[in-house]
Amino acid sequence: MTKDHRTDFKKILIANRGEIALRVIRTCREMGIKTVAVYSTADKDSLHVKFADEAVCIGRPSSSESYLNIAHLMAAAEITNADAIHPGYGFLAENARFSEICGDSGIKFIGPTPDQIRAMGDKITAKETMIRAGVPVVPGSGGLLESVDQAKGMAQEIGYPIILKATAGGGGKGMRVVWEESDLERAYDTAKAEAAASFKNDGIYMEKFVEEPRHIEIQVAGDRYGTVSHLSERDCSIQRRHQKLVEESPSPFMTDELRERMGAAAVKAAAAINYESVGTIEFLVDKHRNFYFMEMNTRIQVEHCVTEEVTNFDLIKEQIKIAAGEPISGNNYFPSMHAIECRINAEDPYNDFRPSPGRITVLHTPGGHGIRVDSHVYAGYIIPPFYDSMIAKIIAVARTREEAINTMSRALSEYVIEGVKTTIPFHQQLMRHDDFCKGHFTTKFMDGFRMV
Repeated sequence: MTKDHRTDFKKILIANRGEIALRVIRTCREMGIKTVAVYSTADKDSLHVKFADEAVCIGRPSSSESYLNIAHLMAAAEITNADAIHPGYGFLAENARFSEICGDSGIKFIGPTPDQIRAMGDKITAKETMIRAGVPVVPGSGGLLESVDQAKGMAQEIGYPIILKATAGGGGKGMRVVWEESDLERAYDTAKAEAAASFKNDGIYMEKFVEEPRHIEIQVAGDRYGTVSHLSERDCSIQRRHQKLVEESPSPFMTDELRERMGAAAVKAAAAINYESVGTIEFLVDKHRNFYFMEMNTRIQVEHCVTEEVTNFDLIKEQIKIAAGEPISGNNYFPSMHAIECRINAEDPYNDFRPSPGRITVLHTPGGHGIRVDSHVYAGYIIPPFYDSMIAKIIAVARTREEAINTMSRALSEYVIEGVKTTIPFHQQLMRHDDFCKGHFTTKFMDGFRMV
């Protein structure tokens, strides 16, 4: 998107940990920019601490006393004379107040402005902004339903199937899917009664029911001069309890026409808030290939590597250049290869994916053509129990999806991690699963998945 040369930044502090901190350090080193790692006492032996030019301990293991402690982060930036802060993902990456404090302190926040973060952080505001911008959102009643007749009129306007939801709901209580009008009155009465019994509040509202949903997101980039472009899609439908497990690009569900429409909608969405940085517009896509805006992530994503591999593009480098005031080209980028990413978590897939912190006694990382591994762990490393359990990402790249699956299967068979339980066995079974291999899956895939 932009020509490759060093920015005006001399030193960047990475306000994060683990593999994303190491990822940012690597790009900064290529750009000739010094780096500062911050770490909690639990992370003193992490690779990001060893590979940065400088490292500052910012507190005890608890996130609130370290990676979420803005005062400690700003003090670390001040004593090391950092002129920019990269927040990574998670922690304070989408914290508008942190972005604001950085600006007030004369330190560049490598990400969007506080107003842009706030605009997308509030779900109601974000939805209203998307409607004004002409981006499809899940149609709904917009408020509580007051009568069966109102519900019937709204359902005819939205189109069946619809879903009734309790405004005070949770756990599926007060929720009913209605496929045709003849069932609406009974579902309406049942949902209200169940809501009243469960929550002491019988208020219900209506939304379009998204059939066989897939979670497909579009990577975008924008600069301060009003230019926005996209780098195509990632399919993130394989997830458990809303936590992504596998991502890939291109989506096996995608068509050229759908990619064109979703890309244009994502650019509209980012342009609506004058977005400046890299970010992601997340959509739900139904079985008819209708798509609806869910949310915008105003940061780099865990799965950014998938886009990098299929477009041969360094998104961290682009993010830093945009923060330094460089314009983007405005070109859209499309997949030229197929990439699949498996998140390797220190969890036991045979025991409800329970976390498995502890010491890694043996580690052999796979390699070979078409394999990328992003990780901060090594043999002897102790995985702390205080943070997210992801310890690595393995990305397989090939000319076709079938080849990418085969490459991933081969690499997973080489991946040896002993001393802790990991999700490697899950991914090995997934790569052999008939529905996954055929691309026949939705966000509900894991509801019926069983380890063998």
